[in-house]
Amino acid sequence: MRMAVMIDGRFMADDPAPQTDADGAYRRAAATIRDWIGMDGPYRPEPGRYHIYAAWNCPWAHRVLLARVMLGLEDAISVAFARPRRTADGWVYDTEGEFADPVLGVSALHQVYARHRPRYTGRLTVPVLWDRETGRIVNNESADIVRMLSAFGSGPGLRPPHLAGEIDDWNMRIYGTVNNGVYRAGFARTQAAYDSAVTDLFETLDRIEVQLTASEFLTGARFTEADLRLFPTLARFDVAYHYAFKCNIRRLVDCPALWAYARRIYAMPRIAGTVNFDYYKQGYFSPSELRNPLGIIPAGPLVDWTV
Repeated sequence: MRMAVMIDGRFMADDPAPQTDADGAYRRAAATIRDWIGMDGPYRPEPGRYHIYAAWNCPWAHRVLLARVMLGLEDAISVAFARPRRTADGWVYDTEGEFADPVLGVSALHQVYARHRPRYTGRLTVPVLWDRETGRIVNNESADIVRMLSAFGSGPGLRPPHLAGEIDDWNMRIYGTVNNGVYRAGFARTQAAYDSAVTDLFETLDRIEVQLTASEFLTGARFTEADLRLFPTLARFDVAYHYAFKCNIRRLVDCPALWAYARRIYAMPRIAGTVNFDYYKQGYFSPSELRNPLGIIPAGPLVDWTV
């Protein structure tokens, strides 16, 4: 896995820091920019002020894209999509078309981080929430950005107070064993690390399968932040994680309640517009010395999400 980084303002295509622990387990780096949008402080929830840097095949960016459409913020917050495959320059943009950046006109994501802080040090990840007014990045942690977008609307949003505890419990479990769990399996460097990750992953999926036999969504009859966090992993599961990351004990389509749940979310208004299975395959089957040295993209699987 190529993880671009800047060190004291200098771009590097591969982070020299180890991405696995001594036992071969994958370790995800923490987000480094954690400012907040609110009525107090320099970043206020003003339509037209903010811009998101995203990538179609990134599940963390997908969280933010889902929140944006679920909260009806397409006109209030713009988006620039990087090309599906990262290059030696990291996430990159075209000068025009579908993968162009209409705000800063950058050709690569590291240029956005350099505009924020010329001597920036840290990994170069999406999503990025950019503030046009101050010319700075507000935040590059997807979980924070999802919650901040709720400040643009009214009402309880995606995390109603009476469900907050239950949502947080699901979020913690889903992040550790599912969202990050597929990466722990895919980037494991030892058999023991892989076995641990894939076991945790399918134990949680089994628990969710049981839950969804009793309720429409994770916390009951209402779609919440917990469902939003789970869906991006499910959308990529059969076309990417099952094969590329060896998460292959079962497919999503083999889990009746989970499969019905995922398609139910996909059928919700504007959700399908945040999904692109072809781009997922382009991204996850990009050239990788360990996983896919030739970068060949598989033709399948052919899965009909509209049924």
